[in-house]
Amino acid sequence: MINSIISFSIKNKALIGLMTVGLIIGGIYSMTKVPLDAVPDITNNQVLVITTAPNLGTEDIEQFVTYQVELAVANLPDVTEIRSVSRFGLSVVTIVFKDKSGTYLPRQLVSEALVEVKEKIPKGFGQPFMAPISSGLGEIYQYTLEVQPGYDTVYDDMELRAMQDWIVKRQMAMLPGVVEINSFGGRGKQYEVAVNPDKLRSMGLTISDLFESLEANNQNTGGAYIEKNFQANFIRGEGLMRSLDDIKNTLVTNIDGQAVFIRDVAEVKFGSFVRYGAFTKDGKGEAVGGIVMMLKGENSNDVIKAVKERMELIQKSLPEGVVIKSFLDRSRLIKSTTSTVAENLSLGALIVIFVLVVFLGNLRGGLIVASTIPLALLFAFIMMNLFGVWANLMSLGAIDFGILVDGAVIIVESMIFYLHSNKYIGKKLDAAKRNELAYNSSSKMMNSAFFGQLIILIVFIPVLALQGVEGKMFIPMAMTFGFAVLGVIVLCLTYIPMMASVFLRPPKTDKKTFGDKAIAGLEKIYEPVISWALRRRRIVILSALVLLISGGFFFTRLGAEFIPQLDEGDFAFQAFLKPGTSLSEVINASTRLEQILMENFPDEIESIQSRIGVADLPMDPMPIDIADIFVILKPEENWTKAKSKKELVDMAREEVSVLPGINFEFTQPIEMRFNELLTGIREDVAIKLYGDDLEVLADKAEEIAGLVTGIDGVAGVKAEATRGLPQITVLYDRNKLGVYGLNIKDLNTVVESAFSGGVAGVIYEGERMFDLVVRLDEEHRSGIDDIRNIFVNLPDSGQIPLKEVADISYQPGPMQIGRDNTNRRTYVGINVE
Repeated sequence: MINSIISFSIKNKALIGLMTVGLIIGGIYSMTKVPLDAVPDITNNQVLVITTAPNLGTEDIEQFVTYQVELAVANLPDVTEIRSVSRFGLSVVTIVFKDKSGTYLPRQLVSEALVEVKEKIPKGFGQPFMAPISSGLGEIYQYTLEVQPGYDTVYDDMELRAMQDWIVKRQMAMLPGVVEINSFGGRGKQYEVAVNPDKLRSMGLTISDLFESLEANNQNTGGAYIEKNFQANFIRGEGLMRSLDDIKNTLVTNIDGQAVFIRDVAEVKFGSFVRYGAFTKDGKGEAVGGIVMMLKGENSNDVIKAVKERMELIQKSLPEGVVIKSFLDRSRLIKSTTSTVAENLSLGALIVIFVLVVFLGNLRGGLIVASTIPLALLFAFIMMNLFGVWANLMSLGAIDFGILVDGAVIIVESMIFYLHSNKYIGKKLDAAKRNELAYNSSSKMMNSAFFGQLIILIVFIPVLALQGVEGKMFIPMAMTFGFAVLGVIVLCLTYIPMMASVFLRPPKTDKKTFGDKAIAGLEKIYEPVISWALRRRRIVILSALVLLISGGFFFTRLGAEFIPQLDEGDFAFQAFLKPGTSLSEVINASTRLEQILMENFPDEIESIQSRIGVADLPMDPMPIDIADIFVILKPEENWTKAKSKKELVDMAREEVSVLPGINFEFTQPIEMRFNELLTGIREDVAIKLYGDDLEVLADKAEEIAGLVTGIDGVAGVKAEATRGLPQITVLYDRNKLGVYGLNIKDLNTVVESAFSGGVAGVIYEGERMFDLVVRLDEEHRSGIDDIRNIFVNLPDSGQIPLKEVADISYQPGPMQIGRDNTNRRTYVGINVE
């Protein structure tokens, strides 16, 4: 069969030529269609279930929300792992499915389970929902809204956040490949009724009275229509609040014929929601930005291109003085990685061509062999496009040109050998004779080379059986290389014999070429060596065994890692402050940290951004005492203080270490996100402890951290912060509640509304809508006494302070509660040097 294919190819040169042109056209087209990224997406097949309940404590969130979600999804088909984090006001449950389940079936199963969960979660404790369909490589574009010089006093962070939510985010809708725009930073605008409790009490009113009044005076209605003068006149009642004045002039009650309005007991102003995250930039304080999240499985290079085009259009609709500026753009890393791969492939191809031309001693033969390299790559791209294999550093970087050209080398070399025989030198051969020589050379060599190439393909079959992270990392590499080898086999059976028959000619003289002389010189060195080896067989075998044993010994002493670390160009690090640190203190610390780095490395650092706590969509459940800091670097040729990125990171670590009470962990942006998504832990190595008692878990974790610290190779050790949350606890006295005729639900509503703020309606500004919130003014919600002195209504119209029916005191609570497969756990994270 092999001989028949070779013979057919030589006889039908025009057909093989057309097929080669088709291969080139199809390959170039496929190159534009193959999904492109910097690294393989090794994220497991997971669904995130998020529940926000801003007023629930950590243990309450775990008991009423997290546990219920875990139970509901635990027995779903193909679930391999369930892990969760419960924090004050937030629950994030990660359900990991087998890869074979696909993307949408797991979400459908979880969605059906959440219907049951929502019925079990008490009213007001939050509604669980699924996070967008994205992955570890989903955060493809991060940007900030920046105010240009001269407009600093025109726009504040509240106005920038409104622009982000109502201009940028909305205009990014329906962009193919984009699944979510996650906002972060700034103060979200609200219409706030800041209540003075003293004025309320003097008039015998409570916060509940204000709620009822605002809810009853903020609505529109319709009254069908009236027929008049042959027309239908539709009736519309307009009662929606449109401004601060409308809120101020809303009636609360009437006392002795005197109207009491909202303005009489409260200050009406623009406020902001209670924040659990913030964003700072370049040491200039708070900023506003967003994350563009890509739909799982989309071509990131194409999506980023579309995002940039859309951002240019959105820029035109922003007010003068506000610009969109990206700080993490995946296309930069993709361009850097692909250019590195392209450069290495080009250099490798040039070296192979040079060696072939020199040692074959025939320019035409060398070029014929070398042409198989781009043709095999084009064939590989066609197959990658058909099978949905992504092009990245792993899949393309593993291609070995030496293996690819083996078959073509021996065919061309065999024909050149025939043409250099004395009976052909200096003669002009007709087409029939050249066809005969090409057939003899190709059939003789390919009968043995074909099986060698098949063996190479068979070697990769075990790689195709890998599962999980290993499979996602190495299967694309094996498939790409296998496609290229398959392409070479096809080319060696068709293209190479045809090209050899057409272009190779006998030499005009028997003069030795440089390649002939070089080979002859190598033979003179090799012949005595091989002769000596054949005479001293025992010594050679013994030496080989010694080398094998020595190699095995030294191999066990080498360090090992799963994959080499990809240099992402920029670096990132986390700043850990004392558990329970206030948001304002963390903002000040991150701003000071940015100033230190910007001042010390002006030629190395282009910008620094700090994401504190959680974003608008809390897919990354960080507490407010932790900041993710992204350091964007200038081109390395501009650096003056550091010679390498590693040296710069070490210098940066030394500079920021002067800040007291802050610990740091240095990594890279994508690497940090991958670690967390795969395992729920950001460090390189983790020791997990399981148990029910949170105090015991915390004590043992700190004990283990102390034992691990100091081990060679350990760069940093951190026990998970699970305790120490400053917490004011309101413990109700049920006997006293019975005496006064009060119930806990009403009292909880009063506490929640007074401090967190209760939503009494919505205010519309055109298409924009903002919550109308009632809470105590800042002066009366600053300490524990303000809680104790909240007055509540009695059934007989009297009032008493909350402290009369509750014990209100400071009691530290758990920072967060982690769970694996429905069991409580904590961990000790270890970073390796």
